[in-house]
Amino acid sequence: MHSLLPILFAARVNQFWYALPLIVAISLVYAATRHEQMGPILRHAVRLGVWIAGFMAVVFAVLLLMSQAT
Repeated sequence: MHSLLPILFAARVNQFWYALPLIVAISLVYAATRHEQMGPILRHAVRLGVWIAGFMAVVFAVLLLMSQAT
């Protein structure tokens, strides 16, 4: 059982990588609906991407703490 733990951890970490292209796509599309020039679009997309990633991290931490308490 102990020899499977690194493999299970690696499989779980890989699932989080799916969030990266989703965050990028959502940020760029949302920013592009608000601005017309590339500079403001990219600045808004970066700010929104950081906000989304931070929000997801907070939700993840809360759920992790809740699962550890039970």
